[in-house]
Amino acid sequence: MSTFICSNDYPVVETCKGKLRGFFYKDVFAFYGIPYAQAKRFEMPEEVPAWEGTKDALSFGYICPILSNPRPSAEVRVTHRFWPDSEDCQNLNVWTPTIEKGAKKPVIVWFHGGGFANGSAIEQVCYDGDNLARYGDAVVVTVNHRLNVFGYLDLSAYGEKYHNSANVGVADLVASLKWVHDNISAFGGDPDNVTIMGQSGGGMKVTCMGQIPAAAGLFHKAVILSGVSSPEMSEGRTGSAVLAEEIMKVLRIDTKDVDDLQKVPTVLLIRATNKALYNLSKQGIVISLEPKQNDYFLGDPAVVPFSDYFRTVPLWVNSCISEMGRAQFDKDKDAYTEEERRAFYVEKYGDEAKADKAIELFKKAYPGKNILYGIDIDVLTRRSSARYAAKKAAESTAPAYNGVLAFAFPIDGGKGAWHCSDLPFVFHNTEKLPLYDMGETSDCLQAQMSGALLNFARTGNPNNDAIPEWKPSTPDTVNTMVFDTVPYAADNYDKELLEYIDACGLVTNPFAVMGRMVKDPDEGSDGREWLY
Repeated sequence: MSTFICSNDYPVVETCKGKLRGFFYKDVFAFYGIPYAQAKRFEMPEEVPAWEGTKDALSFGYICPILSNPRPSAEVRVTHRFWPDSEDCQNLNVWTPTIEKGAKKPVIVWFHGGGFANGSAIEQVCYDGDNLARYGDAVVVTVNHRLNVFGYLDLSAYGEKYHNSANVGVADLVASLKWVHDNISAFGGDPDNVTIMGQSGGGMKVTCMGQIPAAAGLFHKAVILSGVSSPEMSEGRTGSAVLAEEIMKVLRIDTKDVDDLQKVPTVLLIRATNKALYNLSKQGIVISLEPKQNDYFLGDPAVVPFSDYFRTVPLWVNSCISEMGRAQFDKDKDAYTEEERRAFYVEKYGDEAKADKAIELFKKAYPGKNILYGIDIDVLTRRSSARYAAKKAAESTAPAYNGVLAFAFPIDGGKGAWHCSDLPFVFHNTEKLPLYDMGETSDCLQAQMSGALLNFARTGNPNNDAIPEWKPSTPDTVNTMVFDTVPYAADNYDKELLEYIDACGLVTNPFAVMGRMVKDPDEGSDGREWLY
């Protein structure tokens, strides 16, 4: 029988600011909604004041408000959790197998996805850290922080008070790592062995931490899942200073009265932001609500060098075979004949010779896999991840590992691993999600991916008994671990395939639509589908 304990005096942990009471369940201690910082709107985070007595850490904290209501879709593939929001959202959650101070368990800090605009630390059910803490004997931390206009609106032109307003969202994450450094030993963690991990926008946040000098030394390893940006992804976007000016126009606030923006009610600010985005979209201006390169943030290594500190940090960068793919088939992929499968390629490439070449290169990269998975294959994220690993290898003294989840899921007649589909395996949480609870198959993939994460968090090397030898990448050779029911490692295994698809002009950017507001918010909105 599972033991649940939550009494007045146990489990209680003493932090630098005061005592916290959590609960114990199935061999794991949990502490929810811990405040790690506070801040005025658009300003840098500050420490929270100390408290007297014991504060309850039994409820998840507020998440950051987002700009549009989500429209749930395909929840069986990516199961979400919806939660109350507030600008007072700088909180984190801790799962740990022990509260013995000095136990020095490896620490894994999770930054959620959703770009820099959406999501939360508890948004996906598979983010919960209890199974990973239990299975891996590790401490797991998940972090909420400011997003979108609350975290990345550039008001730097309006005075020193707002000098870094375009980066306060990632500054929150630095504050969370400072909290981990100062307090995690009380939860059994090792402050000198912290791995930061994120997926999609969370992966980009991991990159940001590597490029912010204030974060140097607060983490020691980095994992990026489907979250490497590239110049192609941000082409044609404008910084948020233009948005700030338009928001003030909508609200009829004179720029000399910029401080009045801090007094606008949250709901009204969101409405004004959406109206401003719509007004700018009509002018062909697409806004980028994301960190701004300045003296605080050194910039994305996709276009600038890795920082001196980030060069010393071991890295694992991963992606999924289909990511944002949306190809539709009217029957199971295995039910098509070879000629029927080839016909899909001819339709896509518009030429029989090109189609045959693409099939040849897909078979070379993915031997034994149904060629129809090549119709929906991801190029943008995969190529960016491979480039990132090679560049990190070229500039670093620490290893850079590269991987791809190539598993075909038993849904809709067979679907290649999509954006977020790796997370239940990484978090060892397949038992919580019906689609992922596949018995021995789940066990196999969890052993590969959770095993890789946990070994990497302990030692900086992801190799484990469930996978063949996985070598770090070099500047010229990207050695990729292909996670699947039968995993394999290969050097530059899909380079020819990706280059060929690009040469055929078939690389699309699914992120191009993000940042555009195509419907006037005054006419109402039915929201949008989750993309993560």
